[in-house]
Amino acid sequence: MTPIVQPFFHADSNTWSYVVHAAGAADAAIIDAVLDFDAKSARTSTTSAQALVDYVAAHGLQPRWLLETHAHADHLSAAHWLKATHWPQARLAIGGGIRSVQKTFRPIFNLGEHFPVDGSQFDHLFADDETFAIGDLPARVIAVPGHTSDSNAYLIGDALFVGDSLFMPDGGTARCDFPGGDAATLYRSIQRMYQLPDATRVFVCHDYGPGGRAVACETSIGEQKRGNIHVRDGVDEAAFVQLREARDATLAMPALILPAVQVNIRAGALPEPEGNGVRYLKLPVDTL
Repeated sequence: MTPIVQPFFHADSNTWSYVVHAAGAADAAIIDAVLDFDAKSARTSTTSAQALVDYVAAHGLQPRWLLETHAHADHLSAAHWLKATHWPQARLAIGGGIRSVQKTFRPIFNLGEHFPVDGSQFDHLFADDETFAIGDLPARVIAVPGHTSDSNAYLIGDALFVGDSLFMPDGGTARCDFPGGDAATLYRSIQRMYQLPDATRVFVCHDYGPGGRAVACETSIGEQKRGNIHVRDGVDEAAFVQLREARDATLAMPALILPAVQVNIRAGALPEPEGNGVRYLKLPVDTL
C-alpha cells in the first residue's frame, strides 16, 4: 500500500515532519512534529505545528498516532501540544528505549526520583517489530538504535520513516556520540533497513542541503545502498565505525540539546510551573 506522505520543513532545525494517511481515508499519523523555540528568549511558539493542524483540517483527517522516532536533541517536540490542544484521541508513541534515555538524563538534569523513567509520559511504547495500523494502512516498528538507544524507524505501507539514522545519500548518517549512541550498533541497524525492498521509499528527519543543493526529504532503500556516502554496498562495519567516530569527534554539540532533551523525555511537555507560575529549563554547567 502506498500512503500519501505530506512533508513539512522546519528551517531553524532542518527538521522534516510528516503527515501520513491513505488516499480517501481520514485516519492519519503525525511524525516528528516540531515546537518552535527561540533560544535567546526561551520563548516557544506553535507556528510550525499549526501548519500540520491546518493541513489535517483542510483534508478532513483524524490523527490516530503522534509518532516520535526518538527523543530529539535538536528541536523540541510539538506532540504534547498537538494532543493537548487538538487531538486528544491520538496516541503519543515512541520506542521502548526511551526508558534508557530517561534514566541517563534524569541525573544530568537532577530531575529527582519523582521523575518517572518508565516511559509513562507517553501513551504507548513500541517494541521492536511491533505492528499497528493507521486506519487500513499497515505499519511496523523497526528498532534502529545507534544514533540513540531509543531510535525507531516506522514502515508505513511502502514508506520508511528513518528518524536520524539515515540522511539523504549525500548527507550520510547521524552522529553516534550522544549518551547511548554507538557506531557499530548504528551500522547493524542500517543493514537491517537495507534488507527492505530497494523500492521502499525512505523519508528522513533532517536534511542540510550538502553542497548548497535544495533541501530534500525522500530517497529510497536502493538509492541509499548504492550511494550513501557513509554506508553503502561494500562498506563494512569496521570502516563505517572508523569514519563515523572520526567525524563525530569534530562535531559541536547541537544548539538546542539541553532544552530539547529535557522536554522530549517528557513527551514534549514543558516542566511544570514553579510557585511564581513560570516554567524553567535547566542548564547543567560543565557536565556534558
